[in-house]
Amino acid sequence: MSQDFRQGVGFSHQLFKEHIKKGAIVIDATAGNGHDTLFLAKLVGPEGQVLAFDIQERAIRRTEVLLEKEGISDRVRLIQDGHENLGDYLNTSVDGILFNLGYLPGGDKEIITRPETTLKAVKSGLRLLKPGGLMALVIYSGHPGGREEKEALLKYAVSLDYQEYNVLHYHFVNQFKAPSEVLAIKKRSNLR
Repeated sequence: MSQDFRQGVGFSHQLFKEHIKKGAIVIDATAGNGHDTLFLAKLVGPEGQVLAFDIQERAIRRTEVLLEKEGISDRVRLIQDGHENLGDYLNTSVDGILFNLGYLPGGDKEIITRPETTLKAVKSGLRLLKPGGLMALVIYSGHPGGREEKEALLKYAVSLDYQEYNVLHYHFVNQFKAPSEVLAIKKRSNLR
């Protein structure tokens, strides 16, 4: 695991530790190998719930094995579907949503997150966020399609109404190999 990967994911995890409490309902929009799902499941505790999405059966199975090994699979609902459909599985608001974009580490690098489906997921997710809720996206632009996804997400994030959302773009300005970046969106709790 590269230093850049740890830095982006580590920063997103720190944000979640500061904003998400025990008993929360959160979404892992990209389950991958299960590491974010496990982090979220521990964060929300036995009273909380995590919904974890991935389009790849391999990712869902890896996540399932990891959660069972840790003995906390009872607080996670694994859903093999694209994150663009996350709104179809919820009838309640959520406290947080975490995305780790790109491709499945150790998997098929041709299967990647795409701007159109990620933007749909972000828009749907923002409607689901409670006031004070947090969305964090770890963005990788160094693979084919990654730059286009990053640009689409940043363009959308800049357009969000500042009276409804606080938006943070965390990135390194002195690195040359397209390090991961974090886009964090917090729904303001003092909405009009």
